[in-house]
Amino acid sequence: MKENESEGLRRVLVVDDEESMRQMLSILLKKQGIDVVTASRGQEAIDLLESGERFSVVMTDLSMPGGVGGLDVLRAVKSIDNASQVIMITAFATPETAVEAIKSGAYDYLTKPFKLEQVKLVLDRALEKYALLAENLYLKEEQRKFRPKGIIGESEPMKRVMEMVHRVARTKTTILITGESGTGKELVAQAIHDASPFKGPFVPVNCGAIPETLIEAELFGYKKGAFTGASADQKGLVESARGGTLFLDEIGELPLSAQVRLLRVLQEKKVKPVGGVEEITVDVRVVAATNRDLKEEVECGRFREDLYYRLNIIPIELPPLRKRGKDVQILLRHFVGVYSEELDTDVKGISAPALAVLLDYDYPGNVRELQNIVERAVTLELGTMIELGSLPPTLRPRVTRSEVLELPVEGIDLDLEMQRIEQAYLEAALDRCEGVKTEAAKLLGISFRSFRYRLKKLGLGDDDANNEDD
Repeated sequence: MKENESEGLRRVLVVDDEESMRQMLSILLKKQGIDVVTASRGQEAIDLLESGERFSVVMTDLSMPGGVGGLDVLRAVKSIDNASQVIMITAFATPETAVEAIKSGAYDYLTKPFKLEQVKLVLDRALEKYALLAENLYLKEEQRKFRPKGIIGESEPMKRVMEMVHRVARTKTTILITGESGTGKELVAQAIHDASPFKGPFVPVNCGAIPETLIEAELFGYKKGAFTGASADQKGLVESARGGTLFLDEIGELPLSAQVRLLRVLQEKKVKPVGGVEEITVDVRVVAATNRDLKEEVECGRFREDLYYRLNIIPIELPPLRKRGKDVQILLRHFVGVYSEELDTDVKGISAPALAVLLDYDYPGNVRELQNIVERAVTLELGTMIELGSLPPTLRPRVTRSEVLELPVEGIDLDLEMQRIEQAYLEAALDRCEGVKTEAAKLLGISFRSFRYRLKKLGLGDDDANNEDD
């Protein structure tokens, strides 16, 4: 918790018009190490709260002169800081007043005269409840504010991923990110690095993109003369990430010989350059990622078991896009905005038919595939809304031969047949939208003007051009 919030855990406001009562409670509470503030009137207490003063517990008399009583103080407390607990004090307790106080949010009430032990018991419980509520509210607020750059999503699977990123960012523990291709493993690794207090660089390495003969030299560096072409000492990528994060993408592609060296880095925080004799100490956090099943790789002898367990201390599994529900629409909206601005187009959104297709698609290539689809569509679209024709052909709904009426031997009048189909769709849209033409137009992915024109052309419209929602 923040410093000022932890201080508030033992701070009590005593509100009572009787000076003797204020003094007695102040002495009692201060003996327990509690910071005490007093007020002789209800309005004085409310003024303190509205000025920014915060208290873990407010102990207030129910009836006070001046027209502002304990219930008014209670309501003010709850409107400002719902975690603060209120204990009502009264000399005339009745079941009705007790019920009213509890219903209004009071933690408990004390009836004068009361025993000191009774005050201590009620107060201790109220302080415990405040501590719990304040901590929960703080954690929720921190979680709400934590939005890793580049990670977009509101689905429960992604909320769990972001929560895990938040929790592990401040540690130097090795992390293994798993998930299908295109799920955003490097974005998560970058988010972990950005949220960490370690100010060294973020060094990404694609283990599958470096030739096997060069991987050890690239990762661990080399000394002059270590091999043909090594004309000078060269620092490796592991050493380059000192004080920061080394992100090893596609770790399953790492050759066994390099795996042995990497294990040494993880266990001892030391690296020996190729051709070198002395080891170099490296303070680096390793985040690895793979779309392979490393357990299966271990069983097949392609990945070292000891390295697997060193990497898999904290696993983070990224969900495929098909399991992220509402995130698909959120991502579509985001990428339309990004590429519309980047490509300087007039595209503002996605038509209903195109959106239906995009939401129904499984995205085997995950977020990366969705991003590519939107970039292509925004590039090709000439209007303000992405239409079906701008989507990749593989996504567009196709009419198969089995869905087409059998062509008569004598042939058909294609214009009349298309007119019949168009009329059927217009009427179906109107029926579904209960005659609201603007909504029917949206359903068919066309403008209201186009919809009205088609109705008029087919003799289905009316003469009131301004009647948009009849």
